[in-house]
Amino acid sequence: MEQAIVIIIIITTDKYKYIDAQLVGGNKDTGFTASQIYYLTHQISKLTSHLESHSEDYSSRRGLIKLLGKRKRLLIYLSDGDIALYTQIIKKLGIRGLKGR
Repeated sequence: MEQAIVIIIIITTDKYKYIDAQLVGGNKDTGFTASQIYYLTHQISKLTSHLESHSEDYSSRRGLIKLLGKRKRLLIYLSDGDIALYTQIIKKLGIRGLKGR
């Protein structure tokens, strides 16, 4: 049982190291707005792939909607503060920009 827990911890830390390596400017501070957007985008992609095979999972769908709203609020905050970083994140992640910004 202990080996399974250790393996899970290693896998999750490797996943976040991979995401950290993709961050703009190499900033690994999880409170940084760009890092939060990257982590949320990763979670959104996981939930989207889950919902493709489980289309009637309404709890996951609600969680996805909440994550999308949180990412949208962070993108608005970032676009108000630093337009250059905002456009760089949008291009790197391949997500649509905000309407009218």
